[in-house]
Amino acid sequence: MDTPRPGRYRHFKGNEYRVLGTATHSESGEALVVYRPLYGDGDLWVRPLAMFMETVERDGREQPRFAFVADD
Repeated sequence: MDTPRPGRYRHFKGNEYRVLGTATHSESGEALVVYRPLYGDGDLWVRPLAMFMETVERDGREQPRFAFVADD
């Protein structure tokens, strides 16, 4: 599976996030994406890589959960 490059991404619901990189879960070995919302308090978040990269259906259209917008 490809990994997202660092940069700005737009969630399918509209908010933007900055992907900082990837990490590995210490117990399970699962790949995680490390990102920060570009709104609110800006805390760090992680999401499983598979979920970050998946497509979702909205308004009858399939689209990426997170779409790349720009490099940092």
